Amino acid sequence: MENRVLAADPLELVYMLYERALSLVSSARGSLAAGDIAGRSKAISKVLAILAELEGTLDHQAGGEISRNLERLYQHMRTRLITANLKQQDAPLAEVESLLQTLGEAWKAIRPQAGAAAEEGHQPKVAAAGRWGADSATEVSYSGQSWKA
Repeated sequence: MENRVLAADPLELVYMLYERALSLVSSARGSLAAGDIAGRSKAISKVLAILAELEGTLDHQAGGEISRNLERLYQHMRTRLITANLKQQDAPLAEVESLLQTLGEAWKAIRPQAGAAAEEGHQPKVAAAGRWGADSATEVSYSGQSWKA
C-alpha cells in the first residue's frame, strides 16, 4: 500500500481515499453486527477523518456547483455516520456505503478524462507523504493537509 500511495498521481490518491473509506464503512458494519463497539467506533472515526479531508480540499472557486454539492454530501455522510455510531444502527452505514460506492465509481470513471487535462497543465495539488495502511497508524498528506488513519 505504501508503494501505491507514493507512486500515485493526485487523481489516484482521491480514488484511494474513497476505497479506504468504503473498506472502513464495511468494517464498521461488521463490527456493529458482531457487537464490537470499539471496532465500530474506530472505523467510523477514520471514515469521518477521510470525509473531513476530502471536504477540506474542495476548491469552491474552481469547482463551482459540483464542489458545493460534494461539500453538502460529505456533511450529510458525516451526520449519518455519527447517527449510526450513537444509535448503533446499520441503515445509516449502509446509506453512506452506497454513497461512497457511487462517488468512487464516478471518480474512477472520470480519472482518464482528468488525466488528459493534467497532461495539458491542469493538475490538482495533491501529494502523498508517509504511508496509508489498513492496520497501523498511517498518515496521508493531501493538498497540504494531512490526516492519520
